[in-house]
Amino acid sequence: MRELQFPYGKKHLKIDVEEKYLKGVLCSHLNEYVPEKGETELVREALEHPIGSVKLSELAKGKNKVVIIASDHTRPVPSRIIMPLMLEEIRKGNPDADITILIATGFHRLTSREELVSKFGEEIVEKEKIRVHDSTRDEDMVYLGKLPSGGDLLINRLAYEADLLCSEGFIEPHFFAGYSGGRKSVLPGVASRKTVLANHCSRFIDSDYARTGIIEHNPIHEDMLWAARTAGLAFICNVVINAEKKVVYAVSGDVDEAHKAGIAFLSSYCMVEGVNADIAITTNGGYPLDQNIYQSVKGLTAAEATVRKDGVIIMLASCSDGHGGQSFYDTFHRGLPLEEMYAEFMSRDAEHTIADQWESQILTRILMHAKVIFVSEQDDDMIRNFRMIPAHSLEEALEKAREIVGSDASIAAIPDGVSVMVVNQ
Repeated sequence: MRELQFPYGKKHLKIDVEEKYLKGVLCSHLNEYVPEKGETELVREALEHPIGSVKLSELAKGKNKVVIIASDHTRPVPSRIIMPLMLEEIRKGNPDADITILIATGFHRLTSREELVSKFGEEIVEKEKIRVHDSTRDEDMVYLGKLPSGGDLLINRLAYEADLLCSEGFIEPHFFAGYSGGRKSVLPGVASRKTVLANHCSRFIDSDYARTGIIEHNPIHEDMLWAARTAGLAFICNVVINAEKKVVYAVSGDVDEAHKAGIAFLSSYCMVEGVNADIAITTNGGYPLDQNIYQSVKGLTAAEATVRKDGVIIMLASCSDGHGGQSFYDTFHRGLPLEEMYAEFMSRDAEHTIADQWESQILTRILMHAKVIFVSEQDDDMIRNFRMIPAHSLEEALEKAREIVGSDASIAAIPDGVSVMVVNQ
């Protein structure tokens, strides 16, 4: 027997599986990497040696309005470590700089004060000027031209009016942008709802290049990078974190060059080979990434890449914050057959993309490939409305899965579905 552990909310779920059924445990090797320096030292060193840019302190000289784009409550970015060092570096170059921290909510709900304190600590929330981006407020947006794809680029006025625009963030595999971090702080981070909808259109989501670990020829990435350049994002500080949410690598500098350096480091540790199992058990890495069903689609894509056609995916996500998107929920609640739903998505052009369509499209694709058993804190009806099978424990989920594909079914375990890039054989 082998004990498997899976992050779930702020705890772990465990189960014993006979070795003969276990076809593979797909883990990022990042957890085996031990940096020679501590978290703060890694970030400080990255700021001291930027890639493709002069130091942030040099950029800050003579700049009055400085905006630092920061991630929101849905991302486990160690802002308590990064933000004080970025503030220190800016004020080293310009002690009188007027600094605003702009929270990049993208298409998510607004971040609460309690969540800000959890991210930054009480001192920064009390002393610094913090604004939360709201993508629905047209009056807060400025038009900057047409994206390569043809969509309108509208971003938060605070970012546009900054004399110096920089950002913090982290780099992880992303299920349609290739990787998170870098340019994503602008689009979708501080972009208008209209811009996000155009960038996340069905044609782009359907592209074979809009997949985990791919940025070359990825139409979503190309729009995002163009948006960041056009918005004037001059400097980034991004980190890579392990399963314990600890910084193991940091990089700073140019939005593209520094980001690519971070990608090169990450991909060397998190790429794994799929095993084509009957059952794949996955997670969204626990809190804060598994707060809702919407975010959990990311972890499902890792299982999609390693479970056989008509197999079963078991998803473990607490979803304490509900479904995560009303339009996302409503799309499934209508009850259309999955094939009709997907055809409907593909019939919409970029200008008619609806809210959360990209997440609905990807989940529909997954559900057409395999059945999904979902373990969460949500009620059974909500899970069923998403065309998934509810379960209340990992043991119950595995029992249900075996009823579908057989008692001798092979199993692939993915303890953290958002930390790996699964490559098909």
